[in-house]
Amino acid sequence: MGNIYLCFVWHMHQPFYKDLMRNEYQLPWTRMHALKDYYGMVQILEEFPEVHQTFNLVPSMLAQIEEYAAGQAADPFLRLALKPAEELTEEEQGFVLKYFFQAHPSRMIRRYPRYEELYEGWMAADRNPRRARHFFSAPTLRDLQMLSQLAWFDEEFQANDAEVRELLAKGRSYSLDDQALMGKKQVEIMRRVVPAYQRFAADGQIEVSTTPYYHPILPLLCDTNIASEAHPHVPLPNRFRYPDDARHQLVRSREYMEGMFQQAPVGLWPSEGSVSDEALGIAAELGFQWTATDNQVLTRTLHRMAGCHETYRPYVWRKDGREIRMIFRDHYLSDLVGFVYSRMNPYDAAAHFLGRIRENSQSLLNSGRDALVPIILDGENAWEHYEENGRTFLRELYRRISQDPQVHALTVSEALARVEPDPLGHIFPGSWINANFDVWIGAEEDNRAWEQLLLARRAYEQTVKGGTIPEEMRKLAWEELLIAEGSDWCWWYGPEHHSENKPEFDLLFRSHLANVYRALGLRPPDELSRPILRVSAEALHREPTARIQPALDGEVTSYFEWMGAGVYRVDGRSGAMHGQRYLVQQLLYGADQQNLYVRLDFEEPADGVRIHFNFQTGEFDIEIAEKAARASGTVPVEAVYGKVLEMKVPLEGIRVRPGGSARLQLSVWQGSLPLDALPREGWLKLETAEPGEWPI
Repeated sequence: MGNIYLCFVWHMHQPFYKDLMRNEYQLPWTRMHALKDYYGMVQILEEFPEVHQTFNLVPSMLAQIEEYAAGQAADPFLRLALKPAEELTEEEQGFVLKYFFQAHPSRMIRRYPRYEELYEGWMAADRNPRRARHFFSAPTLRDLQMLSQLAWFDEEFQANDAEVRELLAKGRSYSLDDQALMGKKQVEIMRRVVPAYQRFAADGQIEVSTTPYYHPILPLLCDTNIASEAHPHVPLPNRFRYPDDARHQLVRSREYMEGMFQQAPVGLWPSEGSVSDEALGIAAELGFQWTATDNQVLTRTLHRMAGCHETYRPYVWRKDGREIRMIFRDHYLSDLVGFVYSRMNPYDAAAHFLGRIRENSQSLLNSGRDALVPIILDGENAWEHYEENGRTFLRELYRRISQDPQVHALTVSEALARVEPDPLGHIFPGSWINANFDVWIGAEEDNRAWEQLLLARRAYEQTVKGGTIPEEMRKLAWEELLIAEGSDWCWWYGPEHHSENKPEFDLLFRSHLANVYRALGLRPPDELSRPILRVSAEALHREPTARIQPALDGEVTSYFEWMGAGVYRVDGRSGAMHGQRYLVQQLLYGADQQNLYVRLDFEEPADGVRIHFNFQTGEFDIEIAEKAARASGTVPVEAVYGKVLEMKVPLEGIRVRPGGSARLQLSVWQGSLPLDALPREGWLKLETAEPGEWPI
């Protein structure tokens, strides 16, 4: 009877959340998963020395962990978790209430009685910060600040760290000293993550594989047109073809990992299991010896259903004198771990998993071959759905594996050394999702993102050729481009996935691209000020009812001077998310026979922003600083800023005849950061005709 070689590949990945120009992390999830998952997932193996595994570590994730561990990383979520509750502003209180319940309700929130109590209070207030204020006093908010963080602490520290145990045992009525201790413990945990992997890798119990540095989809970087092979007739953006970028992402990854683990990784989990002949060729050239993807890709490669007999064996891809070994994940069993076993008794789940593996392997074993069983999935996202973060399930599973003489849990390299591969002369281009690239390209939002990436890439190429960009700024622009090439932005674009943080992902992607232009000394396109996501705040547009001729003084001198003006009012309550400010409260407009008058009211002082007005027939900028407005451009605009911004725009200057209509888009910028845009989509039509005479 043959052997069953069980290869777990835990993929550890979070997007790159840092805005390089602002030097701040915009979302907290690398930190939160480092507290909850990364350390404990490898440390648990100390109890099971016969269980060997592969951990795929994404370099850009490790770089973030290193910054947090060194105390050099900041994110607004942590800053507000540590701020004294008595000092939280009204806006900050709303932020805490909105975001500090982002945890699995039954597994993470209800596990802690006080956290559940706070959650019920928030739900009773219909998740409305104003309604919740009577319940959430400063002491109550401090309990939320504490428990929203402690709930993410790894089981290892909840059980074995005396200070963490004491904080959890206290349960409520936390103090400022408790907040400080909680922050200190976070840094301590972060500092233990990377050394744990280094220790287990040096001992040989784990193999560390890697992914392209910023987690890009390599086949699409090489050539976006490859998507039509996987899905014929899919709508595609203009062709993006930069195989050297794909190569650089791999070279950078390999060098980073070699520096961290004292040897270059030989294994590659390509981002999202995305493969193509061109991508595999580059990986093979650079020294990677094995790679992996999904057995749905194997099915399309073989032109027949890849059952267990085909999936549970390794392959060697050979083409044009290059070769690399390949394994194909058992899609079904990997998904059972990811999505199903969390709803089962952990002991029954472990028994079912191994029972299915033995059953699936039987035909291969009966033919005289060993079975290599690849189980590949996220090593972080599933566990919040499990009891005790999945530790009970994993301990039972590893115990059963250790006691089974036929099942051997090996690293991928260990298993490949024991099983002869079958040949492949071609790989079907696809990913681990439906063996195509539809999640990342083809939908309207995805394609808009690729178009903007292409424009930024071309701008970089053309500007750098001129040789006038300082090297430091060229490197910054290049880094921002590499970040923007990551898969995570398009994961959230399109119809497939939902997150409360989608607007932040959208803003961060556009900010990275805007930073490319800024670093190159170029003006970012106005398109980057508008969301790629098809979400918008509610708006009210009321047309003018009379001609106006207000005095321009930057003040609301009289209610009557803007009486009769048209109004475009944004209701930001339903769409405002952290990082996406709705700075403009409303726009008023009207005309006389010669001029268009525009007034902007702001939610907060607008000092330090630049507002770009695009009338289709004329463009200009208004820069606001120290209660003053300065106009620049080809249109002779008169502008004054005080409490509001008031402008007089000659109709002739924007080539609009008296009685005609103007189409307007405006965008608000602060440095390289797009703050706001009106309207969120399309154009705002401003009528200058006498009321009652507007053309139908």
